[in-house]
Amino acid sequence: MTTQMFGAPIRRKEDPRLVTGGGRYLDDLGNDALAAAFVRSPHAHARVVDIDASGAVDVEGVVAIYTHEDLPGAVGEPLPLLIPHPTLTHGRTGYALAKDEVNHVGEPVVMVVATDRYVAEDACQRIRVTYEQLPVVVGIEKARDGEALVHDDVPGNVAAHMTQEVGDVEAAMARAPHHLTLDLDIERSACTPMEGKGVYARWDAERDELRMYSSTQTSTGVRAAVAAKLGLPLQKVECIAPDVGGGFGVKIMHPWPEEVLVPWAARLIGQPVKWVEDRREHFISSAHERGQLQRVTVGFDDDGRVLALDVKFWHDNGAYTPYGIIVPIITSTQLLGPYKPGAYRCEFWSLYTNTVLVTPYRGAGRPQGCFAMERTMDSIADTLGLDRAEVRARNFILPEEMPYDHGLLFQDGRPLKYDSGDFPASLAKLKALVGWDDFAAYRAAAEAEGRKVGLGIGCYVEGTGVGPYEGGHIQIETSGRVNVSTGLTSQGQGHETVFAQIVAEELGVRLEDVHVTTGDTRRMPYAVGTFASRAAVMSGNAIALAARNVRAKALRIAADALEVSPDDLEIVDGTVRVKGAPTTSISLGTVSVLSNPLRYAFDEAARAATQFAGTFDPDKPPVADDDEPGLEGKDFYSPTQATFANGMHAAIVETDPVTAEIRILRYCVIHDCGTMINPMIVEGQVHGGVAQGVGGALYERMAYDESGQLLNASFMDFLMPYASEVPTVEADHLETPSPLNPLGIKGAGEAGCIPVSAVIASAIEDAEGFPITRMPISPSELWDLRRRHAGGEVPSLHRALHRALHRAPHRAPHPGLGRPTSPATPATTPRDGSTTTAAVTKETPA
Repeated sequence: MTTQMFGAPIRRKEDPRLVTGGGRYLDDLGNDALAAAFVRSPHAHARVVDIDASGAVDVEGVVAIYTHEDLPGAVGEPLPLLIPHPTLTHGRTGYALAKDEVNHVGEPVVMVVATDRYVAEDACQRIRVTYEQLPVVVGIEKARDGEALVHDDVPGNVAAHMTQEVGDVEAAMARAPHHLTLDLDIERSACTPMEGKGVYARWDAERDELRMYSSTQTSTGVRAAVAAKLGLPLQKVECIAPDVGGGFGVKIMHPWPEEVLVPWAARLIGQPVKWVEDRREHFISSAHERGQLQRVTVGFDDDGRVLALDVKFWHDNGAYTPYGIIVPIITSTQLLGPYKPGAYRCEFWSLYTNTVLVTPYRGAGRPQGCFAMERTMDSIADTLGLDRAEVRARNFILPEEMPYDHGLLFQDGRPLKYDSGDFPASLAKLKALVGWDDFAAYRAAAEAEGRKVGLGIGCYVEGTGVGPYEGGHIQIETSGRVNVSTGLTSQGQGHETVFAQIVAEELGVRLEDVHVTTGDTRRMPYAVGTFASRAAVMSGNAIALAARNVRAKALRIAADALEVSPDDLEIVDGTVRVKGAPTTSISLGTVSVLSNPLRYAFDEAARAATQFAGTFDPDKPPVADDDEPGLEGKDFYSPTQATFANGMHAAIVETDPVTAEIRILRYCVIHDCGTMINPMIVEGQVHGGVAQGVGGALYERMAYDESGQLLNASFMDFLMPYASEVPTVEADHLETPSPLNPLGIKGAGEAGCIPVSAVIASAIEDAEGFPITRMPISPSELWDLRRRHAGGEVPSLHRALHRALHRAPHRAPHPGLGRPTSPATPATTPRDGSTTTAAVTKETPA
């Protein structure tokens, strides 16, 4: 072994290169390539009547212009439906270039290839497309009324209808002494990574081979899709993900139309072709997420225990369903979080609208489910006059009940079974961190100063590390350099560092000797991709298993050379040595030479190996029948089920009594992702997730008008939090190792953003004294809610009425309470002029 690597807060290996401008992103490649640009639909729903490209064909520098009629065979067929499901009865996908009809603004209709992007864009402006506009469906309400259809052959705009039920919900609801019904709303948002999508392709005519680069989260999937579409043998296609400037889910979809068209054009023209998405294209043609309307009915007893939970929701899947219905399925199953209701039923409808398609975005359906469950928990506590944390604790799955089977089917069709976790311990740590029990005194002190403050809480469980598999390959060179390859891609998560730590730990080598490559199908052709918080669980364990294979081989070869038993050897800092006699040793570089008996001395390690000449049995072949040359190894990890990470967040907010501006004073996180390889990287993932969660709670939404035009398709109009709006995140950790994998790890990438909308809503509600049922919420919407509350349109919370009658005693607040962490206040720009409706029905028998 070498220095302990697990749990070490090691600085990221990749950062010096990236922050000093050494990164190689998609647009840094192919500077001599032809450039592609697209004519995109200006209408949300229309028939394509005619395309007149005569004004563009003679533009100097134009190489080719393509419409759907030019696309042969599979290239002109609908794009694949990647993840079918029995309840997805009306799945629909688009074409690489629109055929006959467009179904959202931004759908590609014509492709232009020119000597540079400026010429291609100019040519696009000269192409005239005649459309016959059709009725437009925008928003879930309009989609579910079914009066207008997105696709003529999809009744009621229903792509999928699914129900899962455990227990007898009707009977349990009837027996429950208390009932609540909540109508909730989560609006659309988008991933908006710093780098948009991009594709660069080169065709080698002599070898009949295609090499493409894509800013993707799944290079192997893109490779397979392009090979199938272009009718090429898989071995003739290479796909490489260079440095990728963020993904968050939007780059998991494959293939995007451009990923088919650019390689196809490069092969047809015989020259390299590149396309890089501009920011407006990203807003109007890449994926969105989040939009749901929810109705939650809950029955509970006098102690706040949930006896029956009946959830219905309507999910906006946009114009197409290429990624299936993964998002609403995740909402329906992971909505339960750390709780165990007596009976549970969830029914959802996934609906088509004339808007950009929906695919997973960081959290992937979990923020919506968490919002429904946590708003429900707060409402139960308010109805009964109980502490909100206590109500949650009374519904927790306990550690001794692990593994816990909910009786539902997860998105991969396997049972929803939690593997590990200690929810009571996490809650205790969160309460201590935020000063939960001392908040009443802090509130009283704030009210005496004329300030409104509130405390919010949210709990979640996240399925991570979903299969089917990932692989790892390790090769030790004669120099002692350790090359590590895995097929999943990196978009800034710190994979180079984490995977290097695993290899250093398992092999006993120095961290600086380990070099990691991801997302290159030349190095690892079999892989799935980076999503669902799966990188460390899947590739991490695969790499660990591969490292163990290489270690065993190294010890076996070294044992023969040193004439000892492998059990008597250890590896420290890249040197194999005899335990208790460290001077009797051999370097891994020399072992690498011995593993590959070329009999040539290329370097110092090869010359050093000559001292061991003759140690092999002359009666045996240099390479045994059951062995391979080289000090390298490969392995795959394929789990039986997902691992389940969990966490709990709390926030203290202040709402301005005049302007209704919302300021986050503190944000606290307790997170459990099992064994932490690098706590610093885990915290970075949590902090980044919280930042995106704050955006979804207070700023970001896709503002469509009734004609399907996206009104805020730029960073001038799409509000997102700056560093001044993101609070300092105070984090603590619990480590309950997963029993499902060799390293005991669970995923962490999405955890930070899952509960944020629920937490902020809880805190604003606590400050204001009336229900918050819709997110995101702007100051203008909060101001309007106050006005309606004053007029009796919005009910008061029970606890707000109680506080008005019985003010908390003024005590010195907890020393950490209300510590400001962000001096700036959120922007007050109204989003779309809509208002928030707090629809809560309470039925409590006398």
